[in-house]
Amino acid sequence: MTQDKKISVAFICLGNYCRSPMAEAVFHHTVKQNNVEDCFDVIDSFATSNYHVGNTPDSRTVSTCKKYGIPIDHRGQQIKTTTFDKFDYIIGMDEMNMKNLKKIQPKGSKAKLCLFGEWNTDGKFDTIVEDPYYGGDEGFDYNMKQIAYFSEQFLKKEL
Repeated sequence: MTQDKKISVAFICLGNYCRSPMAEAVFHHTVKQNNVEDCFDVIDSFATSNYHVGNTPDSRTVSTCKKYGIPIDHRGQQIKTTTFDKFDYIIGMDEMNMKNLKKIQPKGSKAKLCLFGEWNTDGKFDTIVEDPYYGGDEGFDYNMKQIAYFSEQFLKKEL
């Protein structure tokens, strides 16, 4: 499909420490692997909280990305009301992210708020990208597979 306007996508989780930086890295990698970089303007990630602003992602997120050959380079940042006019899609990982995003989204902003699991087109994975922070490495590995699948499905559906 020919894209007239480049798409901007932001991924959101509570701390911008585990899931959303992984989603940003995986999505960017998927875009590059599919040779559709010219269809995208900005791919970024944010937190709804300020817990990890300025920090690099969780070491387990970094090691999981490295295990799958996906580069990751991010510093935590918190979403602001102005962010809603800079992105076409603002994608939350779970229901609490969506609830928090809806609270701060300015009326009339251009961003479409979506749960990442909306691109779970065949039920292959859980719709919610659960926070792996308090669990083991297997949670990060599951998130990686889930996020990679949702990213592929996003490209198929939205481009």
